Amino acid sequence: MRRLSTENIIALIHSETPFEAVSEDYSFTLKIEDYAPYVCGAVHDGHQFRKSLWENCLHTEYERWYEEDPCTKEMIQSHPIVIAGCDSRFEYDLNRPPETAVFDTAWGKQLWKSPLPDSERRHSLEKHTNFYRVVHALIGKIESKHGRALVFDMHSYNWKRWEREVPTWNLGTININMKRFGETASSWSRKLGNIDLPNGISSSSKINDTFQGNGHFLKYITANFDHSLVLATEIAKVYCDELTGIHYPEVVHSVEEQLKELIPLQVTEFLEEKL
Repeated sequence: MRRLSTENIIALIHSETPFEAVSEDYSFTLKIEDYAPYVCGAVHDGHQFRKSLWENCLHTEYERWYEEDPCTKEMIQSHPIVIAGCDSRFEYDLNRPPETAVFDTAWGKQLWKSPLPDSERRHSLEKHTNFYRVVHALIGKIESKHGRALVFDMHSYNWKRWEREVPTWNLGTININMKRFGETASSWSRKLGNIDLPNGISSSSKINDTFQGNGHFLKYITANFDHSLVLATEIAKVYCDELTGIHYPEVVHSVEEQLKELIPLQVTEFLEEKL
């Protein structure tokens, strides 16, 4: 893995060069082993929180971890193209547009002891901007090479906070063209529901049950690329104890191993469909 500037990363994408890099400011990673027709993303995987914000933050490290999506990069790490955030969404949220990416309050609690200085806000938004410059170059390259791109947008959610039964997997589709892509979305949901998890964990899957797919990552790609489909895929945090912060590596590994098979199958179906 190399440390590269945004400009160098984009140049390598344009030249269709395989590489693995961390951004110059360590805000995201991108691995491209092959310019395949699909991308795996984990925009909320990051937990880093820059030191200049520590003293001003009212949320504890656990409170930040609780709202992040730990291990989602690990679940998709074996695929040829993987882009993932390194920074916590409490610094800036890659799944929100720039105007709301830097929080003042988070999940009903004030985030900062004193108002965030403009210089800190600009610093965070610069990272957000550079990430989406790379996303734009990447999806553009995949579309130009294959005529279409399928993006697996991996997230997790805290199922214990819900007061009703919720699915193990949720697929959010309200911001994709279901007339064009409904068959792919339904097929992906069915595959997720058939995943066999260890320790007696059930695997159910629903569409637009807990989340509807309102993230900026999906909306940005959908708005800018006519032949790309983003599958906003949420797994309930059955792979960890969301109340204690303990991870269950055997569950994460099981998900990763099964996605190794299921994601390429879904890509093959997607490429065979008429758009």
